[in-house]
Amino acid sequence: MTTHREGIFIKGLWVEKGSMPEEVPAVPEVGCTSAPLLSMSYFFSAACKDYSEDFVLCKKESGDPRHCLKEGRRVTRCALDLIAKLKANCDETWTKHWECLDANNQRLQKCRPQERAFNECVFTKLGLSKSIPDSPEGQPQIHLKENPIFK
Repeated sequence: MTTHREGIFIKGLWVEKGSMPEEVPAVPEVGCTSAPLLSMSYFFSAACKDYSEDFVLCKKESGDPRHCLKEGRRVTRCALDLIAKLKANCDETWTKHWECLDANNQRLQKCRPQERAFNECVFTKLGLSKSIPDSPEGQPQIHLKENPIFK
């Protein structure tokens, strides 16, 4: 069963006519482009794991997106909190890393030196470590290798 959503286009963006339900408090948009989001993605995974898992479970439970608005807003608030912490503690290294990603078509292997500095800052100041899922066991994570193929 499909539902009809009413909306309009404003400056090329789809805007829904209806307002959000009152029981769900408003949350500002994250407001980052893809490069900063990619740069922080592994730390987001560590910092916001519980909220993200709740959101995914909620989405699996119901096909109606309105059912998961609270969980989605918790994920967004967690992301906003992490961005604020990154800006307050590691802004220079984070900016260098995501600018490198932006300049290199978001290829992580081209930005390993900036990534190392950013990872070290986040670990030291925020206590978050980067862990890449499904990495081969017994081998160091790609970003920790001393002599990677790409420098």
